[in-house]
Amino acid sequence: MKDGNPEPLVLRKDDGPVARLILNSPMNYNALSTAMIDALSDALDEIGADDGVRVVVLAARGKAFCAGHDLREMQGARNDEDDGRAAYARLFSRCAAMMQKLPALPQPVIAEVQGIATAAGCQLVASCDMAVAAEGVRFGVNGVNIGLFCSTPMVALTRAIPPRAAFELLVTGEFMDAARARELGLVNRVAPPEALEAETMALARSIAAKLPAAVRMGKRAFHAQRNLGLADAYATAGAVICENLLLPDTAEGIQAFLEKRPPNWN
Repeated sequence: MKDGNPEPLVLRKDDGPVARLILNSPMNYNALSTAMIDALSDALDEIGADDGVRVVVLAARGKAFCAGHDLREMQGARNDEDDGRAAYARLFSRCAAMMQKLPALPQPVIAEVQGIATAAGCQLVASCDMAVAAEGVRFGVNGVNIGLFCSTPMVALTRAIPPRAAFELLVTGEFMDAARARELGLVNRVAPPEALEAETMALARSIAAKLPAAVRMGKRAFHAQRNLGLADAYATAGAVICENLLLPDTAEGIQAFLEKRPPNWN
């Protein structure tokens, strides 16, 4: 029992090869408390080692996807002898480590977003590989409105949307809706609220139907080449595509395409 919640802070519900991780602290809008960060980090470690999982959906219970860090917990640390400096350093270090597990996970991760995703909650969406949002969702990195620039959410956000758009959000503290988030590339698809889970699961199942080894190699290469120079990016991608071509299942997939039949993958 954490944060007054008798249930685990992160629920896992598998649907075939799709693992659904559900943030389960609706009473505080699924805030990223230290306990929530640790629970999510542990769940990601477990899934990363599970070869039966092909796609991960990160969802949440309640009215909000995630409202960011737990401000009450953060304020409480001000009573420490160092005014909270060590506690804040630990919190953001643990959060950064958890966020980095999302792109490092072997499986693609899709955020399923409802309500709001603000501050570190927006960072969580930006750290996933893809996102599906309900109509009416609001995204923001609004810390500046209370005197706290969202420096750590900035890291993921500036890698997900154009820098100028990210900076505007960071310095104005304004919200953007799901349609604007899609225009900027933070969100892949927008669905009616009642169809959010179905739309997200349809995307997840489409990915899960592909050759798992190829998807895992592709995700690893995608993130590895993003911040490299052009020549190094091609060298990295070239090595991965050669490795991929040498897989027996890939040979079968190509032969099946040439013979106009479904591939016989195990």
